[in-house]
Amino acid sequence: MERWALISGLRGDLDLYEQIQADLEKQRGTAHLFVLGDMIGPNSKCDELLNRLRRPKRSDLQPHCIYGWLEEQVLSLHGYHGEAKADEIHRQSDAFEVQRLLKTLSTEHLSWLATLQLGLIELDCGLIHGSSAGVGDELDETTSPLILLDRLTRLDVNRLFTERSGRQFRLTLTGGQIQSRVKDHAREQMHEQQVPRRSVIGVGSGVHYTLYDPASDHIEFCSAMDRCR
Repeated sequence: MERWALISGLRGDLDLYEQIQADLEKQRGTAHLFVLGDMIGPNSKCDELLNRLRRPKRSDLQPHCIYGWLEEQVLSLHGYHGEAKADEIHRQSDAFEVQRLLKTLSTEHLSWLATLQLGLIELDCGLIHGSSAGVGDELDETTSPLILLDRLTRLDVNRLFTERSGRQFRLTLTGGQIQSRVKDHAREQMHEQQVPRRSVIGVGSGVHYTLYDPASDHIEFCSAMDRCR
């Protein structure tokens, strides 16, 4: 089985994407490329990047794209999500930055962005920008194991690949049991739920990306400016 490359946070930077593609060409056995959102950004080459993702060069590792937080916010600004408002982008960016983002993104790409999925299920792996709770849900090394288990269980996967935090990490739930009590007017019942071994993986953002071998469950955290580890 061939390796996957998982990247995110290109933010309209075509030069960065070409650098990653060149780096992946040197990585033997990498056959599938997943782009986990935040493809757009206030970069003058944003439209060129989206054109490249939609119509890859023959030499490119073919990208499988899902939408991220920035795509969700911009689609909401353009009315693609009905009454949903892009409040978060206004809270996190000033009006000039928002307008700059909108100006660098041609509206011809909006319909394509709107067709992208929130996430993908491949084998027993969930690939998503945030988590099963939402595109903006941020998981990192400090997230409670119960929350991690909830996000994994919602997708019914054993491995969840996420980008929202921008960090590279692997957190493993090593198995065990969850005990709970359910009490009604008649009696109290105890329940035990077996927890299988599962993982949540942060793939990184920008120049930082992740290689994954589904056959061996081996992960390498890489940088387009450095070596994998």
